[in-house]
Amino acid sequence: MSKAKPPTPPAAFTPAERDYIRRELDMFFSTLPSVAEGFHLKTWRGGPQAGQPKVPQAALGLLERGLMRLDATTRWPRLFFTDAGLAALQAMMADRRFADPAKFAHVRQELGLDPAPNHAEEP
Repeated sequence: MSKAKPPTPPAAFTPAERDYIRRELDMFFSTLPSVAEGFHLKTWRGGPQAGQPKVPQAALGLLERGLMRLDATTRWPRLFFTDAGLAALQAMMADRRFADPAKFAHVRQELGLDPAPNHAEEP
């Protein structure tokens, strides 16, 4: 018998985690973030944790449940969604109660929920 994790239910995120995800994927200085780029984390400047990533409280639960993974191998650490996390994010973005389809259209397109806009102009 394998010890694989059970599939993540669609409403896998807590309200605090959904808020954190919405803030991270919202427009930032007129730039639309990408799910594939991950969530940028700050690092501790001094003290016993100097150089270690500062993981927000809402992200700790995502890490513990295996919905996100921490990549601290680069200069700026980032959080990335795992396969289970991407499935839960897709379910969250598909439900308009959790994410405004207009505001997060860029995320919905990246996840394949909406078709990409056709920018080709006809003469």
